Amino acid sequence: MEPGLSELRLHVGDSPAELADKCFRLPASELAEWVSDARRRTLELVSDLSEEQLTVPMLEILNPFRWELGHIAYFYQVFLLRGLGRKEPGLAHVDRLYDSFKVDHDDRWGLPLPSRQQTLEYLSQVEDLVLSTLTSKPSAQETYLYMLSVLHEDMHGEAIAYMRQTLGQKEPQIAGGTAHSDGVGDGPLPGDVEIPGGTFQLGASRDAAFVFDNEKWAHTHAVEVAPFRIARAPVTSSEFAQFVEDGGYARPEHWSHQGWTWRLKKGQQHPIYWCRNGKGWLRRHFDQMVPLEPHAPVLHVSWYEAEAYCHWAGRRLPTETEWELAASGEPKADGKGLSVSKRKVPWGNEPPSPTRANLDAWHHGAVDVGAYPDGDSAFGCRQMLGNAWEWTASSFFPFPGYVVDYPYREYSAPWFGYRKVLRGGAWATRARLVNNTYRNFFQPYRNDIFAGFRTCAR
Repeated sequence: MEPGLSELRLHVGDSPAELADKCFRLPASELAEWVSDARRRTLELVSDLSEEQLTVPMLEILNPFRWELGHIAYFYQVFLLRGLGRKEPGLAHVDRLYDSFKVDHDDRWGLPLPSRQQTLEYLSQVEDLVLSTLTSKPSAQETYLYMLSVLHEDMHGEAIAYMRQTLGQKEPQIAGGTAHSDGVGDGPLPGDVEIPGGTFQLGASRDAAFVFDNEKWAHTHAVEVAPFRIARAPVTSSEFAQFVEDGGYARPEHWSHQGWTWRLKKGQQHPIYWCRNGKGWLRRHFDQMVPLEPHAPVLHVSWYEAEAYCHWAGRRLPTETEWELAASGEPKADGKGLSVSKRKVPWGNEPPSPTRANLDAWHHGAVDVGAYPDGDSAFGCRQMLGNAWEWTASSFFPFPGYVVDYPYREYSAPWFGYRKVLRGGAWATRARLVNNTYRNFFQPYRNDIFAGFRTCAR
């Protein structure tokens, strides 16, 4: 039996050189700000929930909110405090409560979880200990573990946001950013761009600030890519509505066998949060019904729905190699073939900002696909980071030469072969988490996440 999180032993590489390959050494002040910022966001996401709202039904796509919060703190305790041999908080039985690989999902509803107040105190105690043990000049090992723990919290923060969407709760009160009701325009962005063929190094380079194990390594994974055409922008809600109105959900010829079986079982006739009234389509945004935004990317569609749309439209989903090439590749100076250089983010190497991408809840919901022209890739693809995760055609498998990362060896390995790869990030994704090589992965039936897709010409 694989060990749970509580039984892991720290083994982050064998030498300082290997650790340096995993991430840069960030200043202590920056690591401390990451920790505090992640915690502020987590608390914002739940602070307005009543005791009744904290109690959720047992569904595969949910976790009890108090369990979710405790697990976030527990991750810091196991990987960072325990991993570095530092003082741990005194909350009892945490290994029996919050170890996600030891505690079965359905059992989490029957656990004797601490109260809301006790859970918040546990979060606060862990944060205080994490900050107090931060050395003035963090080693590569410490930097890696701090970054890993923060990014883990960022992932769970986004999960809390789409859990609230699933439950029809009020839009979380995230400080800053633009309210969804204000909207961001710039309309559709039709058409394809031509991507030249050539040799492309898929995956992360060794100068990346932080690398998850499933991204490694570009220098060992050069692939030949044939020329292709990819959409400048994701599929919009109005484009997907045409598929719905043409009877796309009632025509099995557009669906794979697995997709059609899923559609029948779920009774899906349209995207999960859509409904009609006398004036057209509405969409549920958290607890509010809003008119369907015609030029925003279609959201909350499963991989099966994306696949069916593509068949109806005479298109296809990009492979993750094609997606990454369109996001990070550059043409040669003469326009023939691919440059050896590779961008970290679509617009170059500068970090994300509110003028280039809809990340970090800078806008509280998806905006028009024509927005953020300053964030275009070298080939002219827009919004390849932010706004909506994008399903790809690819199943989640390791790259050649993959080696399990320690200490978090359960991050990727248990899920290979069972999930589909998504790229790019959504409006609720933290900006520090995603880049052109980041691989997200979910089961193809998941339509609760903030996911859409873009298409390629066949």
